[in-house]
Amino acid sequence: MIRHGTNMRLSHAVASIVCFTLMLAAGGRLAFAGSGVGPAVATLQPMAAGESPGAMPQSPGHMVMTSLTPLRAGDQQRAESVVAAAKAAMQPYVDYRKALSDGYEIFLPDVPQPQYHFTKYEYGRAAWSQFDPMKPTSLLYTRTPDGGYALVGVMYTDRVDAPEAELDARIPLSIARWHQHVNFCKAPPGRKSEYCGPDAKFGLLGSISTPAACEAAGGEFHPHLFGWMVHVYPFETDPKKIWSIDDDDHGHDNMDHSVMPGMH
Repeated sequence: MIRHGTNMRLSHAVASIVCFTLMLAAGGRLAFAGSGVGPAVATLQPMAAGESPGAMPQSPGHMVMTSLTPLRAGDQQRAESVVAAAKAAMQPYVDYRKALSDGYEIFLPDVPQPQYHFTKYEYGRAAWSQFDPMKPTSLLYTRTPDGGYALVGVMYTDRVDAPEAELDARIPLSIARWHQHVNFCKAPPGRKSEYCGPDAKFGLLGSISTPAACEAAGGEFHPHLFGWMVHVYPFETDPKKIWSIDDDDHGHDNMDHSVMPGMH
């Protein structure tokens, strides 16, 4: 099931990051998720026209999200335990240099971004089969005036065909919403400029979202980009902001389709 979220404000900086990432995809530097889809994922439908995903600035048909389920006994406690683990996992990495020395890699360090993902691909691969909240796939940082980085949150991931029941077992779907990026049409050579702009045809901002349309345009269709993902901001005081799905001016940026495991 898919539910749409709240509207968001798209900054030019974030849009530039999306386009830059898609240019990398066109050059073959991004690895795509396998085309095999489990039954639970196959039942998900992309956002329809007019709906807002609440987190990612994309054209309709390029994202699926888990819906919020009714709150059950024990859900709040389970979610709080993940938040506590995220805090503990973040503690050693308040100094971003420690993250780098421990194997986390900055995605696009030279491109201005509202938020930077320091990703540990080893943890991302491990997350395909088991969930360890002490080992987030990515640490989330914002830049500081002195040129350093301030730690604001973490990102957890799961494999592309993980059923909703598995996501719920990791973090209750009554509290957190996971998302996937879907229906990616890779542009043919010489048409990279069509990833971006108001008339974009390819990528996550493009009008093409079906295999037939992609083939007709000479593109290469990929049903999924990477897998499931969710951001957690454990030091927020407002519970809703802890599980934020909206971009804002306080370090919450959900343009994370660029930093999933396998992109090397």
